[in-house]
Amino acid sequence: MMTARLPRNPESGGRSPSTAGVVSAAQPPIDEPRAAWAVGTVMAVTPCSARDARRVLGAAAKTAGITSAEVAAAMAADARGVAMPAHVERALHRAVAMARTVSHRAVCVGLMPSRARTAEVLAEFRHCQSRLTAAPSDMRARQALDDAAYTLCVLLGRTGVHEAVLAAEQHLTTPA
Repeated sequence: MMTARLPRNPESGGRSPSTAGVVSAAQPPIDEPRAAWAVGTVMAVTPCSARDARRVLGAAAKTAGITSAEVAAAMAADARGVAMPAHVERALHRAVAMARTVSHRAVCVGLMPSRARTAEVLAEFRHCQSRLTAAPSDMRARQALDDAAYTLCVLLGRTGVHEAVLAAEQHLTTPA
């Protein structure tokens, strides 16, 4: 699947993939455990906000010619050992890669935060990311990662989470 093996989806209960609650890239996400699990997984793996994770799922669905609910169902099945259809996997890989693309127009100009504060916020982000990786459908873990991602973006003056993580890592590794 993506760069890391997807965590197990405990909510699936062996059910067959459902297409109830059909969603397009422009519509709000479906409200079922499988979709919440898929959003949490994309948030943890990409990294990105919940809004961006829903966009990733929507973009993958559009590319694959299926619904977001079907992408979520394919991800859940893949986590249980049922191979994801190749066209869905390719579409998901492309959507994640696009979400990780750094915008060169959003270069930070101004004061940088202290290294200590940057390290603290990045550590909190990584902790929330690992918490969400362990339990992708946990709404509190999703909210905590969303909050930590927002803090990191604001602190570093970046618009994308992946871009903010890269900027924080660079800020911490460059000499003073």
